[in-house]
Amino acid sequence: MDGFIHQIFSGIATGGIYASVALALVMIYQSTHHVNFAQGEMATFSTFIAYTLIQAGVPYWVALVATFAISFAMGVAIERIFLRPMANAPELSSVGVFIGLLLIYTSISGWIFGYTIKTFPTPFDTGHPMLGGFVSGHELGATAVTLVVLLSVYAFFRFTRLGLAMRAAAYNPVSSRLVGVRVGWMLALGWGLAAGIGAIAGCMVAPIVFLDPNMMAGILLYSFAGALLGGITNPLGAVLGGFAVGVIENIGGAYIVGTELKLTMALVIIVAVLTVKPSGLLGKTVQSRV
Repeated sequence: MDGFIHQIFSGIATGGIYASVALALVMIYQSTHHVNFAQGEMATFSTFIAYTLIQAGVPYWVALVATFAISFAMGVAIERIFLRPMANAPELSSVGVFIGLLLIYTSISGWIFGYTIKTFPTPFDTGHPMLGGFVSGHELGATAVTLVVLLSVYAFFRFTRLGLAMRAAAYNPVSSRLVGVRVGWMLALGWGLAAGIGAIAGCMVAPIVFLDPNMMAGILLYSFAGALLGGITNPLGAVLGGFAVGVIENIGGAYIVGTELKLTMALVIIVAVLTVKPSGLLGKTVQSRV
């Protein structure tokens, strides 16, 4: 019984990271109607930046904030340079851009930082298990950081004028332009925010899986499964789906398929959702006339 409870707590901790990346995927999907296949590699590159700053003597939390800012600027630049010229291009062309970004980021990460596995530091106590020994200090701290990020993003979109303008630009660009919203810049800021959220998620998961250029490959698959499960058109649904996938992955890996085949749980979830309810649990079905 204790082992089962431990798997649930651990699943919630990792699910929070999946929820962050799932939210980033949804934010970009709402503005481009495409899945950013390079989201994981962008987060990995940002995590390498944080690692470099920490190794240079910058305090952890200062390095995390600086990495968020750098990643935000990087996301805005990608949207303005690569995605903006593709606004009216065929859908497959945009998919090709995402795949190209994936390959570019993976290659640059390995070229600059090397392919050796690195140990990423954590600011949380890892020597003493907490909550009755069911979770480690890093798992509890990472969950707290993730919740703070998610609540901050919610408050930003719900209570600020800029957040409301970004939501409007994503949902209805034509009407937003008519009322004076600069849709192009709102979409760019959305890309920047998604990149920043991915950077924080990367820094939280790196102490668990270790840091290398392919660190986020599996994480992205779990996050995509969470976004689909909750509803890729619904940010709240994607967050809840990310937490659910974390719990399902841990329990399934421990008691059903084994740790070596845990990644198949994400594939099963993706296929099941697309087969049974493509819009997800909280997503809305979009119908279009032709």
